[in-house]
Amino acid sequence: MNTNQMQSSQAGQNIMPQPPNVMSTKDHLYVTDMLSWNLLAMKKAYHFANECADQEIKLAIEKAGQMHQRHYEKLLTHLNAQSMPTIQSQQN
Repeated sequence: MNTNQMQSSQAGQNIMPQPPNVMSTKDHLYVTDMLSWNLLAMKKAYHFANECADQEIKLAIEKAGQMHQRHYEKLLTHLNAQSMPTIQSQQN
């Protein structure tokens, strides 16, 4: 077995069955960046779609903006779902 095969088989053994209950600072910063990137891409797409005269291109840009909006909302949904048990346990 060569080095690459050993590394890939070892990497396969380190799969987490479920995410940890705590988010690291680095993970939090990355998720914050992802939210910012998607929000900015969504805003730019809608802006440029409104500037566009060609209807076909306008629809394509709007579709891209909607995709970024879905990603943004999905990230928020995951973050809110993770924070709810923590908030509830702190209130008890």
